[in-house]
Amino acid sequence: MGIFKRMKEDMDVVFAGDPSARSYIEVFLTYSGLHAVWAHRVAHACYNIRLRFIARAISQFSRFLTGIEIHPAAVIGRRFFIDHGMGVVIGETCEIGNDVTIYQGVTLGGTGHEKGKRHPTIKDHALIATGAQVLGAITVGEYSKIGASSVVLKDVPDRSTVVGIPGRIVVQDGKRVRGKLDHHKLPDPVREQCETMQVEIDALKEELRRLKEEIK
Repeated sequence: MGIFKRMKEDMDVVFAGDPSARSYIEVFLTYSGLHAVWAHRVAHACYNIRLRFIARAISQFSRFLTGIEIHPAAVIGRRFFIDHGMGVVIGETCEIGNDVTIYQGVTLGGTGHEKGKRHPTIKDHALIATGAQVLGAITVGEYSKIGASSVVLKDVPDRSTVVGIPGRIVVQDGKRVRGKLDHHKLPDPVREQCETMQVEIDALKEELRRLKEEIK
């Protein structure tokens, strides 16, 4: 596919994914996610022919302009859509398939200083929502969805939905696995602890009331 057809394909993805897109000229000039993907392709080509410094320089310049950091070694498929995009980080050994969508604040990162493959593999048609953290050499399966602000540390099977901290599968192959899926209602350990303490306080108050009555 020629470069101009590939660029048009990228812009068509924006129209498919963002109802606010109005014209090709608007998308071409103003969509930072699109600019970051195009810059990455140039940086990745340089990286593959061992122009590593130039590749990193392009990557960092793109980060300065778009707020999106993509390591030039990351492998990204076709029709990759970054919606809004500010704060997105994609690590060195990431592999992203075709027709993947991610939103602002997403991190596809590592978990330490390990060598070799240390970043996620995102399969075709996956979607990763706002603020999600997908960490380590794990795989997110085809057509899977990661809920907003989730932290995913284990493999996600195909056609699954994951939410929470740490991420848990709530839908798989169209069937509910556990709980109700609400991307805006993620586990709150502080609240859960406060509720547990309130139950214990109420029990102590009742016990104190009973002892006072016995003394009288």
